[in-house]
Amino acid sequence: MILKWFFDRIMALAGLLFLSPVLLVVALLIKLKMPGPVFFVQQRVGRNGKLFNCHKFRSMTIDHGGSSVSVAGESRITPLGARLRRYKLDELPELWDVLIGNMSFVGPRPDVPGYADQLQGEDRIVLTLRPGITGPATLKYRNEEELLATVEDPQQYNDTVIYPDKVRINRYYAEHYSFVGDIQMIVCTVLGKHMTYNNEII
Repeated sequence: MILKWFFDRIMALAGLLFLSPVLLVVALLIKLKMPGPVFFVQQRVGRNGKLFNCHKFRSMTIDHGGSSVSVAGESRITPLGARLRRYKLDELPELWDVLIGNMSFVGPRPDVPGYADQLQGEDRIVLTLRPGITGPATLKYRNEEELLATVEDPQQYNDTVIYPDKVRINRYYAEHYSFVGDIQMIVCTVLGKHMTYNNEII
């Protein structure tokens, strides 16, 4: 995965430089419309179970005290935050996390403690990967917040249906890594397209 390592850092630096005007505009909008900090920084589980600070643009109210599972339309997500999340602009600061080596462009989404760090047996292979901005499970569940809004108990549905399926997909990714596949997933993420992966559409 040496090629992946170099690709991540070169493209993260290029992305930060190229998107710097967008980053500045989003930061200013948050300051104007959402009093408080611009960035949302939270500890997530990284490679080998090591915790790291994950950076995003803030999309929720301060001290919302809500669940770690987000549902579309909930009151703690501000109107501006909803738009940022819809177009994935809230995740642009994660380019910094990729640049410094805590994340990758492609991999499992970084979990809060209590999920990935609790994996057992062969599922722990997922922890050998750096968390990613996108990945096969992220593509499959790109509309996760909308899906959770349709069920009676979003937390239970996430824990018993969505999360186990993500582990299955991420385990396959770890066992069948392909740099070409990474590029395809990045393109599909940017263009909002679907692709075939392990005999399913994601």
